[in-house]
Amino acid sequence: MAQQGHIGVTSENIFPIIKKFLYSDHEIFLRELVSNAVDATQKLKTLASVGEFKGELGDLTVHVKFDDQTITISDRGIGMTAEEIDKYINQIAFSGAEEFVEKYKNDAAAIIGHFGLGFYSSFMVSKKVEIVTRSYKEGATAVKWSCDGTPEYTLEETEKADRGTDIILYIDDENKDFLNKDKINGLLTKYCRFLPVPIAFGKKQEWKDGKYVDTEEDNIVNDTKPAWVRKPADMTDEDYKKFYRDLYPMTEEPLFWIHLNVDYPFNLTGILYFPRIKNNLDLNRNKIQLYSNQVFVTDSVEGIVPEFLTLLHGVLDSPDIPLNVSRSYLQSDHNVKKISNHITKKVADRLEEIFKSDRTQFEEKWDSLKLFIQYGMLSDEKFYDRAAKFALLKDVDGKYYTFEEYKTLIKENQTDKEGQLIYLYTTNPDEQYSYIQAAKDKGYSVLLMDGQLDIHAVGQLEQKFEKTHFVRVDSDTVDNLIKKENKNKVTLTEEQKNALQEVFKSQVPAINKVDFYVTFEALGENANPVMLTQSEYMRRMREMSAMQPGMSFYGELPNTYNLVLNTDHALVKQVLADEEKECTDQLNPLLADIKGWEARQADLREAQKDKKDEEIPAQEKEDLENTERKIQELRNQQNEILASYASRNKMVSQLIDLALLSNGMLKGEALSRFIKRSVDMIK
Repeated sequence: MAQQGHIGVTSENIFPIIKKFLYSDHEIFLRELVSNAVDATQKLKTLASVGEFKGELGDLTVHVKFDDQTITISDRGIGMTAEEIDKYINQIAFSGAEEFVEKYKNDAAAIIGHFGLGFYSSFMVSKKVEIVTRSYKEGATAVKWSCDGTPEYTLEETEKADRGTDIILYIDDENKDFLNKDKINGLLTKYCRFLPVPIAFGKKQEWKDGKYVDTEEDNIVNDTKPAWVRKPADMTDEDYKKFYRDLYPMTEEPLFWIHLNVDYPFNLTGILYFPRIKNNLDLNRNKIQLYSNQVFVTDSVEGIVPEFLTLLHGVLDSPDIPLNVSRSYLQSDHNVKKISNHITKKVADRLEEIFKSDRTQFEEKWDSLKLFIQYGMLSDEKFYDRAAKFALLKDVDGKYYTFEEYKTLIKENQTDKEGQLIYLYTTNPDEQYSYIQAAKDKGYSVLLMDGQLDIHAVGQLEQKFEKTHFVRVDSDTVDNLIKKENKNKVTLTEEQKNALQEVFKSQVPAINKVDFYVTFEALGENANPVMLTQSEYMRRMREMSAMQPGMSFYGELPNTYNLVLNTDHALVKQVLADEEKECTDQLNPLLADIKGWEARQADLREAQKDKKDEEIPAQEKEDLENTERKIQELRNQQNEILASYASRNKMVSQLIDLALLSNGMLKGEALSRFIKRSVDMIK
């Protein structure tokens, strides 16, 4: 006679909660039920190994089957007696059930994950669930349990020829999409791909008479001994590479890998691969798969491994992490923190080992490793301390140096008069070629820093290194990059500077959101006649603002460049001489007038300097305003004469455009004019 009863929950709302609050993650029912079947099988194997079960184990494959109404998961594990069903299924044994359900109703995963209720996830997709089971114990009677998603159940004796358990799910109307071969196969591949007991779903197929047909052989969907549970000594390089290809088809071969095998103070196994990372941090994230006893948990491992290690690929497996990982759990669990620290240490140790044992190989792989190592150094202080021993700097000639090696190389020649060690770098060797060459001519070394995180790395290294400054090679003239005592002086008069300033400023092409300031340097007759520089500080702020929203203010400012005139160069001297020859007669009367008005301006200001605004007579104020206005009018006339001269002198525009061209800033109509002018000047 069938036994009837109530499941031991004092609140009747556990089923609605499971259905409602786990609905977004309802596919985990298959993981939970197949995992339970595997556990039951593993327990039987354990009992046999210690002599408590003396029967034949036989085929222990777990079978998953489906038809148009049901999904069935069958195992040949330890099975259950009626008493065990009553204990493990009917008596959901925890105190204060109502309070518990109320507390966790918004996080139903906690109910299933933390209280061994994986079986009840079946009700997320089922209108009725049946258990047909027979214990491995001698003389055990088979029983059938049935429940329709309410606390009421029936339990009765039944016929079952073999030990083990069948879970039969009668799928409800809202979840009929699970009654699909591809869907089930996808879930088994996702969650059960590496379970330690064979999982059979359908039959293997072969091509026959123009179509695929089932064979008699079971289709095993999982690898029971994946690479990470094998001993490293039994693995070849090809084994590791094959496992990587299985995990990530159509992906480039990894650089190298770390095989983890820890049993104290926590359990952790796994294989972490270093992918070939170029210049994209985000596309490579979330490629580490987390398992618990070979059961897939998640591929979102933030919190379990440090953020920078989410760039790695591979598998981690720890029974110390529960199947239902919650954010709050990860933040508070001590084991998770220990695992995170341990992985960081192992990664750093492995990198240092490769660096020490085969530096040539390490240098060959540096360009792919660099982004990952920089990210780690920027985000994890302990990793920085370890990585500082093997992190590399690369110069424009392709040579690699450790931090200490490079410091020794440049210390003598690249220390400025203040005792600061200056690290010169380029972000684009082609665009900044002339600046690099000028630095090399001085005997300076130039680093290549063209990576996604280099601007942040530069800031960090300036803080870590004593009396050190990083300067991009085009941020100033070569003599000003590393200021020594013996700097050449500009010998122009103020009027000559003013004239040259206006001549060149008047011919600079208009570029949107770019400002130019004309400056003067005595760079020697062999240096370029005109060059562009940009303040290291402002450029760095603009670059960082592009990556950090809080600094967007800098991104809104105009780009500011110095148009540096080399007063030692013959062409600049020629422009000045031509200007004086052609414009002196026109400018002298103006300059004499300007001098007279400026003298009057000085007298008026002197007379007013100790007076408060209200004490100055209106006539005196008006007199000063008229004087200043007159000076400006005369200056404007002077500038018009100089601009008119500059427009006729093709050399001026040519020199400006050459400087713009060397910085990749000459484009469109301005570039077309430059080419035409160049042709005209050659004729």
